[in-house]
Amino acid sequence: MRVIPWLMLGATLLFAFGKKLYGNRPSGLAHDASTNALFWACVFEFFVAVYGGYFGGGVGIINLAMLAALGMTDIHAMNALKVVLGGVINGVAVVTFIAAHAIVWREGTVMTIGAIAGGYSAAHYSQKLPQAWIRAFVILVGSAMTIYFFYKAYHL
Repeated sequence: MRVIPWLMLGATLLFAFGKKLYGNRPSGLAHDASTNALFWACVFEFFVAVYGGYFGGGVGIINLAMLAALGMTDIHAMNALKVVLGGVINGVAVVTFIAAHAIVWREGTVMTIGAIAGGYSAAHYSQKLPQAWIRAFVILVGSAMTIYFFYKAYHL
């Protein structure tokens, strides 16, 4: 629990300043990525997936931070890729939890329906907003989650 706030802080800062760190080079995903870049992105995503499958808190901003670090700048494209990555992470976790008989189906079904409805509507409406607003909202939510996790980890 004491690692999570630091992870969230790093991810939020990386997302907020990723464009400055990457410089004026073309987007890392707008051209053919090198084998080395793809390898390290996969290694990073593996650790994000393990964390996301176990805990899940803030995994979206961590993935957005990784994409920003790779040089992506289109928040709509980043969100789309984040949703795919999150779906794979959660899908593998759900299959694992089903195999371990660790799901309370009544509550789990309600959460699944809510997550699908919320995810779909958020994706639909965020496409209609300016990218600067979406980026600011992601930074705001990441900052709030960072503060919350610092409070939970060090003040309970």
